[in-house]
Amino acid sequence: MRVLLIEDDELVAHGILAGLRAHGLTVDGVRTAAQAEATLSAVHCDVVILDLGLPDEDGMSLLRRLRANGMALPVLVLTARDAVQDRVAGLRAGADDYLLKPFDLDELVARLHALLRRAAGRSIDVVEHGPLRLDPASGEVSLHGRAIDLSRRELALLAALLQARGRILSPDQLKDSLYDFSEEIESNALSVHIHHLRRKLGADIIETVRGVGYRFSRVSA
Repeated sequence: MRVLLIEDDELVAHGILAGLRAHGLTVDGVRTAAQAEATLSAVHCDVVILDLGLPDEDGMSLLRRLRANGMALPVLVLTARDAVQDRVAGLRAGADDYLLKPFDLDELVARLHALLRRAAGRSIDVVEHGPLRLDPASGEVSLHGRAIDLSRRELALLAALLQARGRILSPDQLKDSLYDFSEEIESNALSVHIHHLRRKLGADIIETVRGVGYRFSRVSA
């Protein structure tokens, strides 16, 4: 899961970024509405966390404009505005969820997974493909009932390929799932992660579509 955090409070943002990354999520952080729009136009994100008190524009106005422009990403509003009318206004403006500050990090992570699950049309977090089973929330992976230990990057790569449901993903799309824009990416990093997944889950798990990208193939029975 790649998350865009739109939060202008540097201390709050730092805590959220660190906490979500510790839970295995890829997170980009911006502080203004203008930066948010620029980021959303440049990189793929799966879910947005939006603070309403932004320095250049009220977050509610930004949300309305993003929805009017056709953005369908799940949006979780994270704010100290606790009046009922504020929550109702946020939901009517296009928010999918509304969480009040202060909050518990585990609850935030659970809500993000729930939003992504609903967006993918699943009723539960677990993704299964033949004998392969992935729980994105807990990071647990098993093959034929045997637990498989994956690194954070390998887990994110597997989740991206599984959730694509057989669609081809370009190298840039996969890198977007693995790295935020503040990280340096080695030229062979994606190839290394793919090699490790194939070694742990089977050489035929990821199909290379030459000149295009990669897709999840199959798992031997």
